[in-house]
Amino acid sequence: MAKEAIRGYAQALFSIAEAEDALETVEDELFRFARTLETENSLRESLTDPALPIERKKAVLQQILGEKASPHTVSILGFLVEQGKARELAPIVDELVSLAAERRRAAVAEVRTAIPLDDDHKRKLADALEKATGKTVQLKVVVDPSVIGGVVARVGDQVIDGSIRKRLELAKERMSEG
Repeated sequence: MAKEAIRGYAQALFSIAEAEDALETVEDELFRFARTLETENSLRESLTDPALPIERKKAVLQQILGEKASPHTVSILGFLVEQGKARELAPIVDELVSLAAERRRAAVAEVRTAIPLDDDHKRKLADALEKATGKTVQLKVVVDPSVIGGVVARVGDQVIDGSIRKRLELAKERMSEG
């Protein structure tokens, strides 16, 4: 899908969520769903299978999200599935998140951690990333067991890897040099 089309869908969905006064909730729920879709092959296959009727795909969304997501989020996801855009869901959502960050004059920091972060840790991490990047940062935290420990943050094209895995790799390199 062309970048212009992705941006067009994102702008339309952004406008809808904003008009419904649900932008923050919808943005967060869509972001988390898109990240889940990246890792859950069976869910992704169900939503992108051309042989599966659209009503069945929407039923899958309702079954998974049910009361866990706002009706606005479920509607938006249903619309994207109905339009045959489930494969492009992640780039559309990422663009929507960027639009929302631009509106708030902030950069989005996708942070991957092994465990959920409490509000105090989120605040400290946001402060550290703001100092490191020189930008106001909005955190989007993804729990990713492959991180093992520490955090991996991406702000735009900049990646800050403070994971234990990265530290072990660096230590191994230093030991092999010596």
